[in-house]
Amino acid sequence: MKTKIFTLVLMLTAIVGYAQQNAQFTQYMYNTININPAYAGSRGALSIFGLYRTQWVGLDGAPETSCFSANTPFNNSNVGLGLSLVNDKIGPTNENNISVDISYTISTSETFKVSFGFKATGNLFNLDVNKLNPVDQADPQFQNFNSVFKPNFGAGVYLHSDRLYAGLSVPNFVETNVYNDNDVAIYKSKINYYIMGGYVFDLGPDIKFKPSTLLKVVEGAPLQADISANFMFLEKFVVGVSYRWDSTVSALADFQISDSLNIGYGYDLETTNLNNYNSGSHEIFLRYEIFKNNGKMTTPRFF
Repeated sequence: MKTKIFTLVLMLTAIVGYAQQNAQFTQYMYNTININPAYAGSRGALSIFGLYRTQWVGLDGAPETSCFSANTPFNNSNVGLGLSLVNDKIGPTNENNISVDISYTISTSETFKVSFGFKATGNLFNLDVNKLNPVDQADPQFQNFNSVFKPNFGAGVYLHSDRLYAGLSVPNFVETNVYNDNDVAIYKSKINYYIMGGYVFDLGPDIKFKPSTLLKVVEGAPLQADISANFMFLEKFVVGVSYRWDSTVSALADFQISDSLNIGYGYDLETTNLNNYNSGSHEIFLRYEIFKNNGKMTTPRFF
């Protein structure tokens, strides 16, 4: 049984390494800086964010992701700065990304702003060959996987107001092969294209509704679409649902503890055959912000 599960994990590792590429998040609307550098500084505060995701609980070697980010406007200017750290574990692989983001924002009207961003990333990839249990432990093909470093860069554009946001981004412009054997890459980092958007509607004096979507395009993989619907009550509580096309249905909730502190939780249930091998995925985030307007948030933000 363990052999079958481990074989499945290796297959999933290959699939995820080729199709999923970048770490995926159900609560992407709160972690935009990870995929779009133009988001840096857009909240008008020093925003510190942490997230932990454990995917496909109960399946050995399933993805496990931790991320930390901080972004802020720079010195009351149109420039925004950001820093992101992401650790992604899948089966025998352990991948770390550190990114530096810079953005520049232009006001297009009294309501809308458009931001342009640039991202520089360093990727550190490790493969624990001991978990592969090769027949020949001394095989030189399995000795060159530790601490493989690859630089990369990306860009994005982000249109936003107090009610609407839309973005287009490519976090990594460079396709990289971590390891080649006879021109075959065991891990190939391909270009990911992201399109996102959302709008906040007032349903009443104390209820807001925000539909949103995130589309991801990767060469050689099906289009991935996340569609979410969230409701905010009393500018404090948020509940919602999300659907990842042909993959997952999710329940979302978060609570604005104070003007500065926000905590959220998401649960994913697979709609594919993988549902037979795991008990779902969990995701929790914590965001703390330092505002310059007397320490107060002027307008509650849904994104």
